[in-house]
Amino acid sequence: MKSKKRNNKKSLFRKLLLLVEIMVLLPLILLFVTNQIITTSTQKHLYDSVEQLPDNRVGLVLGTSPRARGGRPNPYFSNRMEAAANLYHHNKVQYLIVSGDNRTRYYNEPEYMQQALVELGVPASSIFQDHAGIRTYESIMRARKVYGQTDITIISQKFHNQRAVYIAKQKGMNAVAFNAADVHQEMNDRTRIREWFAKSRVFYDLFMKGDTDYSNESVSIGE
Repeated sequence: MKSKKRNNKKSLFRKLLLLVEIMVLLPLILLFVTNQIITTSTQKHLYDSVEQLPDNRVGLVLGTSPRARGGRPNPYFSNRMEAAANLYHHNKVQYLIVSGDNRTRYYNEPEYMQQALVELGVPASSIFQDHAGIRTYESIMRARKVYGQTDITIISQKFHNQRAVYIAKQKGMNAVAFNAADVHQEMNDRTRIREWFAKSRVFYDLFMKGDTDYSNESVSIGE
């Protein structure tokens, strides 16, 4: 009798252990699979060379803070602005949408981005500020629905461009991306870890979340 109880306990323990393993492994597998889908499917649409990049009328610059932790300059920001200005000066884009977070009057990513681009020689008349690009998904959707763009060049770092281009393609846009210079490894490691989870969230946004109604918003570019 005691032997039977011990066997039952061992069987229950094995089942619990298997359940724990599944609960731990399944999210990791999903993270890996979703990241691989986005990375591999967008590879041919990302460019490091200005010369090889196809021309598009409009570029979408994805926002980030001009300041990193501790108040020092954020190289992700400066590298994106330099990349966007470079494309403009090489006539790869004629206009730039700067899309970022402006949830309070004390923090205005699009304004910071425009200021930086003007300092780099891009005329303010060629820059359109999108103040509601709180997330990458919203930046892409607003470029399509509010600014009326179906062909667009996305400008950010490579890991970010992968996610943005995947969203754009799923929404029927003809999107390519230009990879801004990356940053030093220590800062990059933290960002890449967050990016793994951000790429997985893309599938929730695409297939589970309802889209915002933009019918009352419309911005014409270059007209």
